[in-house]
Amino acid sequence: MSASAVRAETAAGRRPAPRTQPTTRLRTHWGTLAGVALLAVLLWRTGTGVLWDGLRRLDGTALSAALGIGLVTTVLSAWRWAVVARGLGIRLSLGPAVADYYRALFLNAALPGGVLGDVHRAVRHGRSAGDLGRGVRAVVLERAAGQLALFGVGAAVLLVMPSPVRDSVRQIAPLLGPALLGALAVGLALRMNRAPTRRGRALRATLGEARTALLSRRALPGIAVSSLLVLAGHLALFVLAARVAGSGASVAVLTPLAVLALLAMGLPLNVAGWGPREGVTAWAFGAAGLGAGTGLGVAVVYGVLSFVAALPGVAVLVVRWYAGLRTGPGSAGGAPVNAPEHARAPGAQPQPEPRPYPGRPYPRSPTGPGASVAVRIEKYAPKESARLASSSFPFSAEPSEGRPMTPQSV
Repeated sequence: MSASAVRAETAAGRRPAPRTQPTTRLRTHWGTLAGVALLAVLLWRTGTGVLWDGLRRLDGTALSAALGIGLVTTVLSAWRWAVVARGLGIRLSLGPAVADYYRALFLNAALPGGVLGDVHRAVRHGRSAGDLGRGVRAVVLERAAGQLALFGVGAAVLLVMPSPVRDSVRQIAPLLGPALLGALAVGLALRMNRAPTRRGRALRATLGEARTALLSRRALPGIAVSSLLVLAGHLALFVLAARVAGSGASVAVLTPLAVLALLAMGLPLNVAGWGPREGVTAWAFGAAGLGAGTGLGVAVVYGVLSFVAALPGVAVLVVRWYAGLRTGPGSAGGAPVNAPEHARAPGAQPQPEPRPYPGRPYPRSPTGPGASVAVRIEKYAPKESARLASSSFPFSAEPSEGRPMTPQSV
């Protein structure tokens, strides 16, 4: 913004919009830039021959298998999300959960960062359920459950099965356990000797919700089984990508390499999931004697198959967009349509109450905050005659119901 524009806005009584510093923009997108740089270095060092060869091997059978594996893992993930949401007191049906999960997977695969789809899923579900905080926490806990399953199974696989990092993991594991126990003991001692604060109470409440949603007797078995099956689906997709890329290694050899690739995908240095996965897979294949170029080709084919598995999310986006067009722009928010008689324009007809999100089939919990607010408003709202009398100018007193307006009441 130029200096003249700033002076003009200041003279008009408006505060000029703050300018975003280049360093702030760089910090916001540094993960994406790092992922792009990593991919460029990999292609420069390994070449593109194996990469294009793997992509040319993709056929209808591989793409159909990717769609089938993606369907199974998405349905199981959506069911896990519904179980976690139910543990937090939010109602979530399996059908809408599957549709929203497909949309989130597609947005994660198509947009930088790899998490924007989950953010959109959390905010939309929270607003639809009438509790944004619990909606966001449900998605965070659902993703955390999947990561915990990956860490647990991955640690066991890397400790037992041959891999380039097995010796290092075996050396670190005996030290990691006592270190975690010591940190936990120190944290408990500090918590017992410190007066309770607002942040501490909020943390205890959050941990209590997480314990109820993940570790309760009703939720834990389903979450554990679904997380293990989802992880098995990701490993099967990696083996499929290795076969498509031309790798003849056995499943026992590919499993620890797939675990390393999946762990690398969680690093925040990626472009829609691309970057660390390709680098770690190329290094792991090279260290295992299978060729770094082959590892890069496997990682790229895996990325393409993952994107194909998320393509049904496009249909969900199109259907929701079309439903929004049919509903009209007036139902997305703003003032309520069914305004009182004295606030409605002359001749206007009352309209049915719109849903806050077009095409949204989430039911609002009858015991949630939205229902309690509605009950309080209906119970304690003033009568129509009282609103009419209190709005008559210049009298501002609140009349009693059934009593005329008198000078003493004013």
